[in-house]
Amino acid sequence: QVQLVESGGGLVQAGESLRLSCVVSGFSVDGSAMGWWRQAPGKEREPVALISSIDGSTYHADSVKGRFSCSRDNAKNSVYLQMNNLRPEDPAVYYCAVRAKGYGYYSGFADEYRYWGQGTQVTVSS
Repeated sequence: QVQLVESGGGLVQAGESLRLSCVVSGFSVDGSAMGWWRQAPGKEREPVALISSIDGSTYHADSVKGRFSCSRDNAKNSVYLQMNNLRPEDPAVYYCAVRAKGYGYYSGFADEYRYWGQGTQVTVSS
């Protein structure tokens, strides 16, 4: 059984930082793109930061460029999201996601990710 367990969310003040972690069990992430998505109330789920397994290339949404950074550690079967300078527009439930084996390039389409975590809430007070 594949499980993705996120941690690191919480309540912070604007300008502060959080680091999200996602540990995958039951599935080796080698050869699979991974990433972070978020969904705010009343909005569609959107990609925040994605990372390839082939060359380590990353995608970061324009709204988070320069503030958020996605990384992965295949040895730990994990993906991370370092979030700095959090803003009032960043609050959402953040989900980690993994593509199926062999799909090493990231995709901006949510339905191309096979496994999802349960989500972790990020709240920012101004």
